[in-house]
Amino acid sequence: MLTAGEVMTRDVVTVKRETSIRELAEIFTTRRISSAPVVDDDGVLIGIVTESDLVEQDKSLHIPTVISLFDWVIYLESGKKFEKELKKMTGQTVGDIFTTEVETVSPTTPLSEVADLMSTRKVHAIPVVEGNRVVGIIARIDLVRTMIGQA
Repeated sequence: MLTAGEVMTRDVVTVKRETSIRELAEIFTTRRISSAPVVDDDGVLIGIVTESDLVEQDKSLHIPTVISLFDWVIYLESGKKFEKELKKMTGQTVGDIFTTEVETVSPTTPLSEVADLMSTRKVHAIPVVEGNRVVGIIARIDLVRTMIGQA
């Protein structure tokens, strides 16, 4: 059975919190990737940023519904969700838009587990880590390649 380490891309493009949105868009375009692990100054994985995070910047802002009762304003939806959406839409750096909750696997993880994780979590790429350092990344296309024997 194949493992993550056998099919992962080893030349991983990583970005930092300070990477500008423009730089990120250029990286995604020129490297033809759709996601990048976010690392700190020590190379420790702290999250992931995807094309979807960039697309969030162009969507329409949904203003939460509120009720004004006497002098109170009552949000019918989460005010935190609105703040988070607003921050993503106006973000200038990766630090403003990336996701901190990132699924990871180790190089010894069987590909069947990687596929299950991608399917259940609806993610397109998963960083491969040893300890807390990124050693590779597996995208859906890597799994597809194994089906035709090009791993």
